[in-house]
Amino acid sequence: MKHTNYAHWDPRYRGLKIIGWIIFGLIMATIFGLAFGYFVMLIWNWIMPEIFGLATLTFWQAFGIVLLARLIFGGFKHSQDNDHRPPFARHFPRRPSRHSNNFKDWRYYGEYWEEEGEQAFNEYVKKKKGENDSGNV
Repeated sequence: MKHTNYAHWDPRYRGLKIIGWIIFGLIMATIFGLAFGYFVMLIWNWIMPEIFGLATLTFWQAFGIVLLARLIFGGFKHSQDNDHRPPFARHFPRRPSRHSNNFKDWRYYGEYWEEEGEQAFNEYVKKKKGENDSGNV
């Protein structure tokens, strides 16, 4: 009979595993943050003083810029609606994806535009111009 190790079912083992992953994640986040700060410092000190006459940065100033950019452009929260677009793009409607229910209908779009689309668009423009010309500005 084959012996199976059921230690991974033990709640203490799972708790240690979760704590291990949290510690690992914090260490990796720190390493990435320090690396990004270093590369921002290198790139800034290479380009900005020469082009714009700005002062050079220390490592900690560059690290602060990375944090500031993260706060301004990305924040530290995770999206709850699985919308992984940049913050400014969330205000605009999404194009149908292959996961939406309407995606299969988009295969007819090319035919529609060739057969009816341009004519329907031209009629719509005439209607709008007629509304604007009749005093509804």
